[in-house]
Amino acid sequence: MQLVDKGSCNVDVRDSLTYSEFIHWYAYTKPVIIRGLTQNEQFRARCSKQRLLQEFGNRLVRLSTANTYSYHKVDVPFKEYVEYMMKPQSLKSLGNDTLYFFGDNNFTEWGSLFRTYIQPPYQLPGTKGAYSFGIAGASTGVPFHWHGAGYSEVVYGRKRWFLYPPDKTPEFHPNKTTLSWILDTYPYLSEKDKPLECTIYPGEILYFPDHWWHATFNIDSCVFISTFLG
Repeated sequence: MQLVDKGSCNVDVRDSLTYSEFIHWYAYTKPVIIRGLTQNEQFRARCSKQRLLQEFGNRLVRLSTANTYSYHKVDVPFKEYVEYMMKPQSLKSLGNDTLYFFGDNNFTEWGSLFRTYIQPPYQLPGTKGAYSFGIAGASTGVPFHWHGAGYSEVVYGRKRWFLYPPDKTPEFHPNKTTLSWILDTYPYLSEKDKPLECTIYPGEILYFPDHWWHATFNIDSCVFISTFLG
């Protein structure tokens, strides 16, 4: 049963965007969703469950706890994670009870996959892109946190985002799941305390500026990749 739907969208969505528009309107100011910015059909084909298990099933992946600070790390075979651990989030689970595959990728072992990915072409001056690849079950996510600017692209599934500017710290518990926040806190926020939010789909890329608070929620089982600009 799907506990959370796609929700509303109050983030700018652009079907076309020039680099000068990106720098002027969004790079240092606010998030934006861009459609059709890259063509990643080859990467998407390589990210099917069958292909990933065939190529990477026996390799170790590093899982992190799905809380704000991701304290705990566990190494398991990729096949074990996909077939036995990647389950829908339980309402009773805490963030430190949930293991999540995102980032901590071994670029030597995963290089053949990453070389087929076409990253968003718009960089911030003086930065380079670094990839974080992830796969997660339905109703999982990462609670509010912040870091440098970057892009997030969904390869399979739907991912819902909640964002606040750097000067507005959201109301959340760092060890509770995004699912818990959506059900227990989000409905009771006043209009002025509600976040920017949207659900992104395959073929859409979300850009978020530096130090913006954000939480994510995977409506479906998701395959996704972020490009962090540092």
